[in-house]
Amino acid sequence: MNRILIGLALGASLFAGLATSAQAADVTLARLDCGTPQAPTVVNERFSDIYAYPGLKLQFVFSCYLIKHGDEYMLWDTGHSMTAPNVAPKVSVVDQLAKIDVKPDQIKYVGISHYHADHTGQVDSFPKATLLIGAKDWEAITSPKPAPGVNFKPFEGWIKGENKVEPQTIDKDVFGDGSVIMLRTPGHTPGHSSLLVKLAQMGPVIISGDAVHFRENYDTVGVPAFNFDRAQTVASIERLKKIAENLKATVMIQHDARDVEKLPTFPAFAN
Repeated sequence: MNRILIGLALGASLFAGLATSAQAADVTLARLDCGTPQAPTVVNERFSDIYAYPGLKLQFVFSCYLIKHGDEYMLWDTGHSMTAPNVAPKVSVVDQLAKIDVKPDQIKYVGISHYHADHTGQVDSFPKATLLIGAKDWEAITSPKPAPGVNFKPFEGWIKGENKVEPQTIDKDVFGDGSVIMLRTPGHTPGHSSLLVKLAQMGPVIISGDAVHFRENYDTVGVPAFNFDRAQTVASIERLKKIAENLKATVMIQHDARDVEKLPTFPAFAN
């Protein structure tokens, strides 16, 4: 009798799992412009501590991403603030979202790759969202004396406990179905994260944060001299490469202008 009950329970569990898989939410992905590009930058000294790119100049861009998961939304990074000198976005994230009739309160999660100002400048526009951020970066933001480069001011509501935050020590399955995974990729900062988004048609997409800054950086395991930890950076790049290889994923390098066209122009979404 017990064996029959156990068998029925296992069968029910398997059926439930299959039903959940069959009813998995549709996932789509869009890129937002989150800063105004400046003139091409000489990258050899700042972005390679082994001086691997002599004479190379590259156009950097500032990208944020909107993930639609069924009827729920996640925003990945929030770009420069609207008051940032020279690099302020031409259109705020809130105004870009208004083009598709999405209001700030509809954003369920704001995922932050790391604490630098070009990725966190507009986070305070989304106080109702649950903040997802690497635990070590959250420690830096909430430190009594944040270090230079830690853009803590926009996080005031979360620091005070007025808004919800979930610091991450390991990878985070954001929606619980494996479709959107926050990846632990420390090195650029102590709690740096990247994002894996699994699309039905385009396939998996890895959004790099600042684990790498441009294609050559990714290909040659380049490490900027200002990164928090060199060994962690190299290990994180290696991890992203292995994930991309195993999943046949498209890698989106957030600062590389050459990667912009991998996704359709907003308000269109990739699926």
